[in-house]
Amino acid sequence: MRVLAVVPARGGSKGVPGKNLADVAGTPLVARAVLACRAAPTVTDVVVSTDSDAIAEAARAAGADVIARPTAISGDTASSEAAVLHALAAFEELHSLTVDVVLLVQCTSPFLATSDVESVAVAVATGAADSALTVAPFHGFLWREDRDGSGTGVNHDPAYRPRRQDRPQDLLETGAAYAMDAAGFRTARHRFFGRTLPVPTDPARVLEIDDPHDLA
Repeated sequence: MRVLAVVPARGGSKGVPGKNLADVAGTPLVARAVLACRAAPTVTDVVVSTDSDAIAEAARAAGADVIARPTAISGDTASSEAAVLHALAAFEELHSLTVDVVLLVQCTSPFLATSDVESVAVAVATGAADSALTVAPFHGFLWREDRDGSGTGVNHDPAYRPRRQDRPQDLLETGAAYAMDAAGFRTARHRFFGRTLPVPTDPARVLEIDDPHDLA
C-alpha cells in the first residue's frame, strides 16, 4: 500500500513572514513536519509542496521529496486541498504509480507528533474510515459576537451552565494532520467525505501558528 504524506509549505505568509522556515527548538517548522511523517510506520512517502527554493532546500535536507507548486495555487486564497491534489497527481505521474492513502500534514502545528500522523494514516489505510483528522477534547463555552456587539452562546445555553462532566464531549479540530482515501479525495476534492473519523490527540500540544505571538 502506498501512503503519501503531503506537507504544503508556500513561501508567502503575511501574518508571520517566513513562517514555514521559522526555527523551533533548532529545527525549521517544515523540517519538523517532514521528520514526524518520515517516522510514521504506515507512511511510505513524504513530499513538500512549495513555491520557495529555501523551503525546498530545508525539506530535502529533512528527507522529503519536493513538488514545485504552481503560482496559480500559491497565493493567499489557495486552498490546502488544491496543493494536495496537485502534489498527489504530480507524485503519481513522476513515479508511475497509484497512491492509496494521501495525508495533509500542516507544518504550522509545531507540536505535531509522529503518533498524530500514524493514527490518521492507520484509520484510513485499514478501512476504518474514508477520511480522518486529529482532534482534541474541548470543554470551553463558545460565544459569538453579534452585529450589535452583544454575545450569543454557540455550543451552550447561557441560562444553563452544566458541569463539564454533564456536557456532551466537544472535539476541537487541531489542524495538524488529516488522512484521506486517495480515490475518494480525487472525487470529492475535499478532505472530509464518506465516513470521517475524529482521532484524539493530546490537547496540550494543540497550537497553530497564525501570528508572531503563537510562534513565540
